[in-house]
Amino acid sequence: MPPRAKPAVRFRERSELLDFLLDVAGVTAETLDLDQLLSSVASIIHRVVPYDLFAILLFNDKRKDLRIRYAAGHREEVVKNLAIQLGEGVVGAAAAKREAVLVPDVSQDPRYLLTSDIVRSELSVPMIARNRLVGVIDVQSSRLGAFSDYDRSLLRLIAARVAAAIDNAQLYRRADRQNRTLRTLARISEEISLILDLDELLSKIASSVRRLISYDAFSILLVDEETKSLRHRFSIRYDQRVNIDNIPLGKGIVGAAVASREAVRVDDTTSDPRYIASHPDIHSEVAIPLTLQDRVIGVMDLESEEIAHFTDEHARTFMLLAPPVAIAIENARLYQEVEERERLLQEDLKAAFELQTILLPSEAPEVEGLEIAIGLRPARQISGDIYDFFEYKDSHVAIAFGDSSGKGAAAALYGAMVNGLMRSLAPRRRNPAELMKALNDELVRRKVEGRYVTLLLMLWHPHLTSFSISNAGGSPPMVCRDGEIHKLHVEGIPLGLLENRDYDEVRFQAQSGDLVLLFSDGVSDHLNCDGLEYGRGRIAQMLRGSCRLPAKEIVDALFADLDAFNPDRYDDQTLIAMRVK
Repeated sequence: MPPRAKPAVRFRERSELLDFLLDVAGVTAETLDLDQLLSSVASIIHRVVPYDLFAILLFNDKRKDLRIRYAAGHREEVVKNLAIQLGEGVVGAAAAKREAVLVPDVSQDPRYLLTSDIVRSELSVPMIARNRLVGVIDVQSSRLGAFSDYDRSLLRLIAARVAAAIDNAQLYRRADRQNRTLRTLARISEEISLILDLDELLSKIASSVRRLISYDAFSILLVDEETKSLRHRFSIRYDQRVNIDNIPLGKGIVGAAVASREAVRVDDTTSDPRYIASHPDIHSEVAIPLTLQDRVIGVMDLESEEIAHFTDEHARTFMLLAPPVAIAIENARLYQEVEERERLLQEDLKAAFELQTILLPSEAPEVEGLEIAIGLRPARQISGDIYDFFEYKDSHVAIAFGDSSGKGAAAALYGAMVNGLMRSLAPRRRNPAELMKALNDELVRRKVEGRYVTLLLMLWHPHLTSFSISNAGGSPPMVCRDGEIHKLHVEGIPLGLLENRDYDEVRFQAQSGDLVLLFSDGVSDHLNCDGLEYGRGRIAQMLRGSCRLPAKEIVDALFADLDAFNPDRYDDQTLIAMRVK
């Protein structure tokens, strides 16, 4: 069984994704030995989708079943004897539907086939090549909900390339005489799989196809479902880029290829009524459908001035090339869509961040009797943590500190709503317990499914040097006095969950020199690479050593120690340090 994995790789930059695709393409293209190929695939998948059990099952056309060809973590008798019919189990469902199947909890899915008592979640992804089921990649974990939609998408990308590689390896075993052609196809697949710019990709496909067979004209047309046409996307004629008209679906030789989902070869275009004349010198044509998971996305079309220039062997070769071409085109299109959505999302996040910097004070206000320092580090561009200060006319100041459930934009928006409610309610309710109850009532009336907020409210009495404190599921303050840590016990139910809740209030008598620290759960729950929490104990240890430092230096020291513990942040981290003068 593989060792417990670290958090899966996430690609933040385009270069990181390209580097990974280069690794995948290299693994799938470097060998036609099936055993070596599958072992390499298992290794590269484990880098990005950690699993406890792994299997690649290949489909047998004669038996119409799936059997394990490579496994890691499975018992030997399972590997030897397991045979899965189409539609049987999670694996069979993925194969039958030709769709990835993600099961967060196998105990709740009747399709799960019990092969191991430790399995809690499963992800199965079909491998399709040349519109044919090659097999299934199956990963299983001992953790509930171990696999995400991101893992499913990433494994689909890998499976697409692996499917082509496995198919090529099987073809190599059956037809050794096609060895040179298959190697050329593998090289082309490798080259085009690394290109995510659609225009650059189509130009590369045109030049790669010329390495297999000469032509006078080459075009790629993509299916446009809205206009019911084949939309011209790339054309080259006599080595010059040209524009051609869109073609209605079902018309012409390219339309016949889409309808039949098979290569259509015409030796003499002058005698074929389907031919749409585009140039008087063209006499032969071959059209190859580009199919992706039982869906035709376009056509690759070649034309020549010579009669009968294209052979059946050419058509078969192009049909082998069509799956990786279709995958590469679809990936480039998806990448462009993702890139555009990412651009729009970044614009939205930037606007949200700018708004949040206005809503959340970046520097503490001047408060009589207190020296205050604030530190905020969002896990993403914007934070779900909440904090604010409310000043009253008699120098009393309320300090609010909390955390919206979840992360990112949704948590930040919910937090902004809570902040707005506090600002409207606080002037009429100075008492923390009363303000907490009023907030809870308002949030319950505006209930958002799955959303709540933990909140700590502290009212500073500068003339009495004391705090009145009410808590709704937040981390209680940590107090350092003369190098000793004092724990304050105040509890309550998070806001927005239950109606008609009352909240307790306690009074803490501070002393000159006391350091009061507020911290979000992103600080105490921060994990290192071994899965260990930073914890309240380490916070207390750091506070003892820096208790007499200025508040700002204490915040900086804690953040530095968090980074030394693990520089990667998985949750928002917020600190407020208050020194009693």
